[in-house]
Amino acid sequence: MQQPIPSGYSARTTANHIVKDADLTGKIIIVTGGSAGLGLESARTLAAAGAKVVVPARNVNKASQALTGLSNVELYPEEMDLSKRETVEAFGRWFQSRYDKLDILINSAGIMAIPLSRDERGNEMQISANYLGHYHLIHHLLPQLKKANGARVVTLSSRAHWYSAFNFEDPNFNHSSYDKWIAYGQAKTAAALLSVAVDELFKEDNIRAFTVHPGSIVTGLSDALSEEELTAFGAIKANGERGYEQYDNERKTISEGAATIVWCAVSPQLDGHGGVYCENCDIAPLHTDDGMTVGVKAWAIDKAIALRLWEETPRLFN
Repeated sequence: MQQPIPSGYSARTTANHIVKDADLTGKIIIVTGGSAGLGLESARTLAAAGAKVVVPARNVNKASQALTGLSNVELYPEEMDLSKRETVEAFGRWFQSRYDKLDILINSAGIMAIPLSRDERGNEMQISANYLGHYHLIHHLLPQLKKANGARVVTLSSRAHWYSAFNFEDPNFNHSSYDKWIAYGQAKTAAALLSVAVDELFKEDNIRAFTVHPGSIVTGLSDALSEEELTAFGAIKANGERGYEQYDNERKTISEGAATIVWCAVSPQLDGHGGVYCENCDIAPLHTDDGMTVGVKAWAIDKAIALRLWEETPRLFN
């Protein structure tokens, strides 16, 4: 399944280019994290192509400022914090009361490489925000996804999934020492496995799911990183600003990073596909040796592991 199409696009393709000939009128889309960074660029691009885009946010006032002036975008008026399950449930009820279908769900919100902290239920915060919140959100939105008769679920992962497979024995770091990068890697592996499970379980309902590695983009996601860490990643410019001096297949602008998200959300090139990990606006190859600089690890697309995680999540987490 992990075979490039090839799509004809590249790392330099922008989100605007993906939708330049698209008419998304009548499509209903949710973008978590849709008020900043890659989520905001995705929401703006899809709304400009005619879709109705609904954005839930953790900070409603900040999100309102970011979304000011955008047509076809509706901000959920209450807090939705993916690490607070009751707010996810409340958003699900609100959406179901207003919309009879959901064509596209983009799970873009997340956190990265933070010091050890836990949500209100005791779950490690990175797995809570990056995986658990979206797992429960999908459960609450399944009726609307099924009614779309051709829905897509797009979940952001990261190259960081290379750092760790999913640890079924101690996913919350209750018994092992905490490493923020291992925790982030595990969370992004879980996000990829979520796509595999959703696609396998609900493709008969005409729901297909995709995982995206957007590339390395300097956004607010990196706020928890020190100047030293960013320098090691080459993400500090000569003038001291955060960002890249040059771009390549991995280092991208925000619009280039959002391109693969938008491609997975709307491209007809992916009709008949699902459960795949994508990067650079194409299906990524399987990462099979240490010399490869692209691709997805087998542990992040294993169907048996994905279905096990889907079933055991209520037992593994509080």
